Amino acid sequence: MSLFSSSISLRKGVAITDDEFVQLRDFIYEKSGIFVDEKRKYLFESRFRKRLQELSLSSFGDYLKFLKFDSNRKEELVKLFELITTNETSFYRDIKQLDAFQANVLKEVIENIRKQGKSEMHIWSAGCSSGEEPYTLAILLYETLGMEAARWKIRITANDLSMAMIQKARDGLYNEYAMKTTPEQIQKKYFTMETGGWRIKPEVAKMVDFKLLNLNDALALKRVPRSHIVFCRNVIIYFDQDMKKKVINSYYDNLLDGGYLMLGHSESLHKITKAFKPVFYPGTIAYKKE
Repeated sequence: MSLFSSSISLRKGVAITDDEFVQLRDFIYEKSGIFVDEKRKYLFESRFRKRLQELSLSSFGDYLKFLKFDSNRKEELVKLFELITTNETSFYRDIKQLDAFQANVLKEVIENIRKQGKSEMHIWSAGCSSGEEPYTLAILLYETLGMEAARWKIRITANDLSMAMIQKARDGLYNEYAMKTTPEQIQKKYFTMETGGWRIKPEVAKMVDFKLLNLNDALALKRVPRSHIVFCRNVIIYFDQDMKKKVINSYYDNLLDGGYLMLGHSESLHKITKAFKPVFYPGTIAYKKE
């Protein structure tokens, strides 16, 4: 998940005042935990002007009132989340990290589960965007377990703030851009080509359960099944320090003992928490709950 792509051009129309910007920014932070810097004020205008027109609202102040008091405010909140997030992702993104994860973390977790005489695993993909990450994880599990995969009970819980992204992920149809970092043999093995793009195969899709979730909703986070692995890549960089601590603590509570947290390559737990043990591999750092 990434915030406010800078490629959006400024359109003529309703301007946002400094006070309206602060109020809308604070409202977004309260509801989602996402903090928007003042430098991106003009992006509010470019992102929200069309929505104001669609709602026949004449100012950002009117839009704030709509978000707070209108009978359709819950539905509009979903739209708001779609407007503030841009989803830049692809299958097998950051392949060096995924290779290190598969060869080390995933292998260790599988072996520990086997030692317990079990064959069940739960992975949580938090901030899953349009589904490329959790589907990639499902593919990695198939590649790692081989024929044994059919005997395992595997569930990948995938969540995002945007219902539009959840719906796209459930559909499972992707264009060439989403496949840009996918090894050719993987693409041929786990996707079928059809009109409109590449569709994920049913045996992969059935592993993943997509649901709308707000990482700022403490009660909702507690309902996520306990996990062996949590993936949260390129999400916490958009939170302030307090929100980062809140979310990371939720991941810690969710993880089973010996479980791992995986962050994006530009993210770390430095100055956030010392509860996890960092484990260094070529290409990535994994954070282990001991």
